[in-house]
This record gives sequence, structure tokens and C-alpha cells, in this order.
Amino acid sequence: MIKKVLSVVSVMAMATSLLTAFSGAAGAASISDANSTIFGPNVYVFDPTMPAADIENVATNIFNTQETNQFGTQRYAMLFKPGTYNVNIREGFYTHIGGLGQNPGDVNITGGLNVDAKWANGNATQNFWRSIENLKVTPSSGKMRWAVSQAAPMRRLQVQGNLELFDFDSNFNAGWASGGYMADSIVSNKITPASQQQWFNRNNQYASWGGSVWNTVMVGDTTPPAATFPDPPYTIVDSAPVIREKPYLYINSSGQYSVFVPSLRTNAKGVSWASGSTPGTSISIDQFYIARPETATAASINSALSQGMHLLFAPGIFHLNDTIRITNANTVVLGIGMPTLIPDNGKIAMSVSDVDGVNISGILFDAGPSNSPSLLEVGPTGSSLNHASNPTSLQDLFFRVGGAGAGLADTDLKINSNNVIGDHFWIWRADHGTGTGWTVNVSNYGLVVNGNNVTIYGLFVEHHNMYQTLWNGNGGRTYFYQSEIPYDVPNQSSWMSKNGTENGYPSYKVADTVTTHEAWGLGVYSFFRDAAVKLNSAIEVPNVTGVKVHHMTDIWLSGTAGSEITHIINDTGGRVYANSPSTAMRQTVAEFQGTGTGDTQPPSVPANLTATAVSSSQINLSWTASTDNVGVSGYDIYRNGTLAGSSTSNSYSDTGLTASTTYSYTVKAKDAAGNVSAASNTASTITQAAGGTVLDRTGWSASTSPVNSSPINMLDGNTTTRWTTGTDMVPGQYFIVDMKASKTFNKLTIDCTGNNNDYARGYQVFVSNDGTNWGSAIASGTGTAPLVTVNFPANTARYIKVVQTATATNWWSVREFNVYN
Repeated sequence: MIKKVLSVVSVMAMATSLLTAFSGAAGAASISDANSTIFGPNVYVFDPTMPAADIENVATNIFNTQETNQFGTQRYAMLFKPGTYNVNIREGFYTHIGGLGQNPGDVNITGGLNVDAKWANGNATQNFWRSIENLKVTPSSGKMRWAVSQAAPMRRLQVQGNLELFDFDSNFNAGWASGGYMADSIVSNKITPASQQQWFNRNNQYASWGGSVWNTVMVGDTTPPAATFPDPPYTIVDSAPVIREKPYLYINSSGQYSVFVPSLRTNAKGVSWASGSTPGTSISIDQFYIARPETATAASINSALSQGMHLLFAPGIFHLNDTIRITNANTVVLGIGMPTLIPDNGKIAMSVSDVDGVNISGILFDAGPSNSPSLLEVGPTGSSLNHASNPTSLQDLFFRVGGAGAGLADTDLKINSNNVIGDHFWIWRADHGTGTGWTVNVSNYGLVVNGNNVTIYGLFVEHHNMYQTLWNGNGGRTYFYQSEIPYDVPNQSSWMSKNGTENGYPSYKVADTVTTHEAWGLGVYSFFRDAAVKLNSAIEVPNVTGVKVHHMTDIWLSGTAGSEITHIINDTGGRVYANSPSTAMRQTVAEFQGTGTGDTQPPSVPANLTATAVSSSQINLSWTASTDNVGVSGYDIYRNGTLAGSSTSNSYSDTGLTASTTYSYTVKAKDAAGNVSAASNTASTITQAAGGTVLDRTGWSASTSPVNSSPINMLDGNTTTRWTTGTDMVPGQYFIVDMKASKTFNKLTIDCTGNNNDYARGYQVFVSNDGTNWGSAIASGTGTAPLVTVNFPANTARYIKVVQTATATNWWSVREFNVYN
């Protein structure tokens, strides 16, 4: 039935798109038709026969709403059918402007299309979250202004004139801008960055380029300036080794909406459309599920994806109660108008299976109020397939924790698959807005790369509590890196790495186990606003010959007296600590290549880790010792993913814990050369109750209704596994635990932490000595949190039955079930 319904919807969408595309063919189109397309009311599709004054009026009204609307909920897209438009447009927050032609020159804006910073007196350092693509601008003034900072991409743009990347203040001084991106574009005359502090160019063509402040990286540009780092700080790379341009919406020769997916390019130099249309594949709009915020849900989106549909997000805010799961190879996920995905219940917002050729672009991921392990996860943990011939591509993806509201995410973007191409990320833990603070909008890692041979162009990562970027895979490449370390560190002791022995967390950390990695044009900046905090090294990489870093810059923006970045890379490079003299504000290192030829082999993985709760505040760990080609120097113990301590033997006692609380552990072995093993198995247990003891569950078994997943998961001591009903909560669902012998007990805990909304909304507890006769309930109540604790007078029995008595749209899940006396 679902397939039939989707088929009808797709046919209707195609028919509507044909009618919309051809509207106005017999005469002038009405501006009232502009936002009545299949894409919903926040997408305006303009026709060249519409009166220019009407088009400009719509654009002006949108701009007036969005000019200062930095954390608002409104989202818009303005799309132009092929033709010429004599209009003047200013673009504000959360607005996407695009041409619907096959090539940029098919749509020509002859008045002007600009981003200014008048709202901030010329300071464009907060001009975020907007985009322009696939059109030509022939400005009547002879110049176009694009005064932006992060998350404001220009793609497939043809400017017939000059382009300025900044704005002036009221005294005609160049106001600051910080961190722009341009790709696959042609500018006929000069590009003037002026006060742009850093900029990334890829595969562009222009008559000339007019300067640089701190860090400008150009990859595959046709005629870039000479490489003169550090003054001017140009980093020039001849070609992009592997790249796929972002897909875009257009109207094909039959008048139908389609999405064009450019082909993979290798060793690319210049624009993809220099000799005609960009090579690639066109996908009809009827193959897409169009997700509109007023109707789409995680369930409807996943249903469409499971049937092989592609996905197009219209502008708006999408609150998700489940993960959007991309499981099919070559799936295209395209956002227009900065659609924003928010996981409301601590789940991952979007996950991708370890498959070929997925393409995700044009989306803002916003952390929700419950902590998510990650916002986007590409490939599951342990992904190992080779995708070199058809890699997954990620373009214009932006991540935010806090700012628009309270948010929590351990990691924003995690890349587990191999050969992934990243093309323009801004991964931001908010330093301003609402819901911000060191312990409020916590996000430990911005980007974690576990896959091999991952290539990223234009990487912006800022303000996370620990590592901004943690790169664990081999063969990685980064072209341009811009990072501000956190502003709000409260004191030095709160921000120490390496078991509390080194000041701060390097912004760009390549794991000690990596043997090959290369990066170009890295800038790391500090503003320790709240305390005199020091960071030992902005960049930290293994000292091996296969690791190379080119052109590094550290900047002291401002901060508390006594704060500093002490070194640039691996204890090398001068410190930055003040705004004057100039050497105190900016330091550079031109080249780093590792020289190490010694031990690069990590110890074996610690095995058979066990955790035993010996009291209400102590858990003892033990494991099988690791081996190493030289020698194991010790072990690092991680509690709930955070370093808890170290040991030189194969045991450890973790103390000072909370009673009746679940703790999970892993252990890594290390050697004297700094090589670190992979993590051991996970071992979990619950501390004993205050004044009570948790019963030994060895040999216990469980059965459930409904029968789904593995009931034993709730008894295995591993909080990463669970039993779940696999369906919404309804009264009568239950599980039975057989303790194999009669026990005396007066308390039990039902823990679904990690699936925080899957707790029983209501419950009854029964006991039996034969598993058949249950009698009356010994306890009942209402669940209010992921850990349900039930106390009752002491009972002696062999069997325990817990019945779920309420209704909810969540599944009922149990990660661990424990009984106490």
C-alpha cells in the first residue's frame, strides 16, 4: 500500500512540476504562482515573465525578515527559471538563491545580487547560513558584494564584473569577514577579499585576486596567484585530487524539475562547466520524496528511503523522533533553503550505511536538548569496504550545538566509511546565542574521522570542549582548515589532555596510530575569554615520515592576560599571547614532515575485560594483558567514553562512583613510542545500592512478549546492547527473568539509558516460584526517566515478571536489568 501511495504522489509531483515549469508560456506569469509549487510555501520559483518589480518586492520582504534573523526559524529558497531578471536582491540568513538552468549562464541577474553587513556596520563575521548557486550575475554597478563568514557557499556562479568579499563600515573602512567558500565559479574581473581573514577557493577562474590576511587556500584554480606563504599567506594546490560537485535542482529540456548529480572528477583543475555542461546524471523529481516540514516525519522519510527513493528537503525545521537511515547505494539527499534537522530525543539525526555513492548536501544539523552520540554518522563503526570508485560525497553540511537553543552532542560529524569526500563543513559549538556555556552546550568533538583515505576540502571547526578534529584513519587529506578553540574554558584544570599532563586539547589531532596523512593551509585561533588558559600545541600529529603538514598559522585574537597558544605543531613554533607586537599575535610554520622511523606498531588489543561492582562506590576491572613488539608501557581506562585513569598492570579499581548507577568501560594499551591499541571490548556493570548488593546474574535467562531482538541483552552487562519490543508501547508487553534459583530481593532497576525515551511509562512487577502462578503485583508505578528504580518489601522467588502498562509511540527498551537485596 505504501509503495502505491508513494507512486501516486510521485506522479502527481511530476505532473505539477511540468505544469509549474511551463506556467507563463502563453503570457506573463503571476507572482502569486511563485510559492505554490511542489516544494511548499517557503520556496519561490520565479519566471522571467513575472514583473521585475513583483519579484524584487518578494525578495525584499524576505530580506527584511532575514537580515538580522541569526537564530530564527524561518527558511527560504528563491529559484529562478532560465531567463534574464533585471532585479536587485539582498540576501539574508537562511536563504538559498539558485538558478534552475542546466548551466550558470541560463539565468542572468542583471541588477544586482549581494550580501552586505549593514546590520552590523560592515562587520560580516556573523553573516552565516546562506547560499547561492548555478546562475550568472551581471551587476549594473560593475561589482557584486559577498560579505560573509562561515556556512555561506558560492557554487557554480558566473560574475560578469568584479567581486568583493567584504563590506565597508559607516566610515568607509573595510569591516571584518571571516571564512568564506567559493567553488566551480568564474569571475570575469578581479576578486578583492580585503579584510577577509581566511578564505577557501576550489576549481575557480578569475582575472586576478587581490590579497590575503591570515590564510587563503586555493585548490585547482585556473590562474591563482603565486604561492607566497606566509606573506601573503597563499597556499596553492594545482588540482583537486578527487572531487564531485554538489548536486543541484534544475528544469530539464522537457520542462520537468530534475536534480543533476555531477560526475566524479580526479586531478580536477578549473570549473566543471568550462567546456559546456557539467558531466553527470540527471534524476527526475518523481524519484524524490519531497520532505516538507509541515508534513514529513522521520517515519515517512525512512519509508520512502527504504523503497529506493531519493530525498529532497524543502526549507524549514524538521524535528526528528528517530534517525533518518540511508541504506541504499547512490542515494541523493539534497536540501534547499537551509533545512534544519533536530533530533529531539538524543538519537543520531542521520546515519548512512557502508555503501557506495551516497550524496548528502545543503543541510544544517542542529543538536537537540538530549545528548546525541553524533548528529551525522557516515558508515557504522568498523566500516571496512573500499569505495574508491564511487565514494560518498558530502557538500555544504553545517552543524550547530547551541546558539538557537540548548543542544548536546558528543560528536557532531563522524565519518567511519572509507574514501569519503567532504566539501565544505562548518562544525560549530556556539559561542553566542541562547543555550551556551561550558557545561550547557557540551560537544566534545566536532569531527571524528575513522575511515581511511578520506579527503576534505574547506573544513571549519570551532569551540568544541575537547578536540575540534580527531583523525584516526590513514591516508587522510585536508585542504584548508579554520578553527577557533573554545572561548569559554573556565580554568586550566578543566581543559587538560594526555591524562591531565598537557595544557589543552590540540585543535587538529591526528591519532598516534596513523602512519599517512597530509594537510594544507591550517589556521588555529584563540580567544580565551574567561580565564588565563594555555594550549600547548594547536596541531598534534605523529612524528612519522608519512605525515606532512603544509602552511600553518596560529592567531591570538584576544583573551585574558596570560592565555596563549604555546606552539603551533608538536611543540614547534612560537607562542601567540597578545595583540601587540605582531609576532605575539601571529606565528607561522611553513612545513612539517615527520622524521620518525622507529616503532610504529601498537600493542595488541586488551581482551576479556570484565567489570565487577564490589560496593556502592567501587568497580574493579581486569583484562588479559596486551603484547607489543617492544613492550607495553601501560593502559588507559575509559569510563563512559571519557578517560578515567591509567594503570601499569592489567587491573584497575575505579572509585568514588555513585550508587545504583550503570558504568561502561573500555581499555587501550600503549607503548613507550606513543602507539595506542584499539579499544577493548566494553564491560558494564551497576554499582551496588547504598546499603544493598546487586545479585550475581550468571546463568540467568529471560523471555519476552513480544518476541523481538535478544532478551539476554538485558542481562549481559553490556550497556551498548539492548532488548526492545520493536514496536510502540502498549499495555501487556512483558519480560520474565529466570534467576535459576530462589533469591531474596527488595529492589530492581530497569535501565534504558542511551535510548532515553524508551522507558516504561507504566509498570507492574510480579514474582513466582514456578514461572506459572504469579499472584498479585508486588509493585507498580510510572516511569519518568531512562533508569527506572523499583523498591518494595523483601520477596523470595525464582522468577520476576515486569509488565508494561501504558501506551506511548516509543518502543520499550531495556539495556540492563538488575536485582538487589
